[in-house]
Amino acid sequence: MTQDEQVAAPTDDMPWSEVTPDAARRLMVAAVEAFAERGYHATTTRDIASRAGMSPAALYIHYKTKEELLLRISRIGHEKALEILRRAVEAEGTAAERLAEAVRSFVRWHAGHHMTARVVQYELDSLGEEHRPGIVALRRQSDAAIRKIINDGVRSGEFDVPDVPGTTVAVLSLCIDVARWFNAEGRRTPDEVGALYADLVLRMVGTRS
Repeated sequence: MTQDEQVAAPTDDMPWSEVTPDAARRLMVAAVEAFAERGYHATTTRDIASRAGMSPAALYIHYKTKEELLLRISRIGHEKALEILRRAVEAEGTAAERLAEAVRSFVRWHAGHHMTARVVQYELDSLGEEHRPGIVALRRQSDAAIRKIINDGVRSGEFDVPDVPGTTVAVLSLCIDVARWFNAEGRRTPDEVGALYADLVLRMVGTRS
């Protein structure tokens, strides 16, 4: 199990549990570790297989190419992140409450799964032209989720935001960057970072009490 999965929520005690069979899941966990530590281009299929305790030939039974591994990691990761934001959008409560929950949960995921999130968020350009549009579409849906909450707050008078698109980008960038610097051995837990960022974002949008 990777270090970043050790600080995940209890429901994530088995990383990539949706990936079957077990050999395919082990290869995906190994790929996340390798891509996060060395970068996609510097990682070989032999590196991944070795981390998973398999022969290089075994990898090709489950994944045709290294890029197929990255694509599946990226798709699953983006879908998990988008699900977090959608739950906040659809929740009851004021725009401020929903935005705080969206940021708190989104940041908590990026901190608690920082190795996975680092690959998901920062290796987009490593995907080929045929695979990139699908991932970009998922990113746009995440953008739309945050933008909707901010627009709701502007309409209700809760937020003072003259540039909603720009603020949306700023909020998402702030949250995503957590994956780059978060250290599981640092002084803040994923929950604490999530709470801090939720407060910062509410200040950013000029929440009116």
